Amino acid sequence: MSNFLHFIVTFVVMLSCWLLNPTLTAQAATGAMSTTGYAYAVYEQRIIHSPDGIGKYYMGREIAKVMGYTGAGWLERPNREEEEQPSKVVNALNLKPNDVVADIGAGTGYLSFRIAPLLTDGKVLAVDVQPEMLEIIELFKKEKNIINVEPILATLSNPNLPSESVDLALMVDAYHELEYPQEVMQGIVKALKPGGKVALVEYRGENPFIMIKGLHKMTQKQVRKEMQAVGLIWRETKNLLPRQHLMIFEKPDSSYVLTR
Repeated sequence: MSNFLHFIVTFVVMLSCWLLNPTLTAQAATGAMSTTGYAYAVYEQRIIHSPDGIGKYYMGREIAKVMGYTGAGWLERPNREEEEQPSKVVNALNLKPNDVVADIGAGTGYLSFRIAPLLTDGKVLAVDVQPEMLEIIELFKKEKNIINVEPILATLSNPNLPSESVDLALMVDAYHELEYPQEVMQGIVKALKPGGKVALVEYRGENPFIMIKGLHKMTQKQVRKEMQAVGLIWRETKNLLPRQHLMIFEKPDSSYVLTR
């Protein structure tokens, strides 16, 4: 009988806690090891969350729902240059002819095909988790007669890039949708050459007047915190776009690590 009463009391306490805290969280299965050797949860899953998110949180930020391949037309909309000025992004990257650029979350390859002609001795790795998007990229490759764009099918947690093979990883309005941002970024860091860079373009979360859903915007502070967690160094933020940040991070080389 005492065991039964103990069970009832425990159940009532747990139920009361949940009612008093409707954002009660459950730790996700994925974890990591701290410097002390103890495991800790990387993500948390919340019962009550934004309808625009997946209920999964990383470093206090809810991850946004992915725009599927049915939204390909929006990526290729005629007024995208006027609204977002992606040509300024391409010019600001200071690409070299022999660079290898990974376009992470490439979608239809909108940026990939604008970068590829500049890489006369290099190439673009167009990375996406949706096979349908890669099929569109293959179609555009034939139509545009551009051969140095290589589609790569990633998984939700792995960009599937060779180690130390990439000079620049570019993510345009994609990072906030990564379901496993820490694992993907760790894969990207591994794929970067020493001194390689990551360029992140995200709508400015600091500005409430930018008419984009909240989960599809990010503040510089949040981005810098998440990039620091995977060992990247912030180098600069270029505020040359109408509504987005262009943030540049760098993978430290061995000399930087040794002198710290």
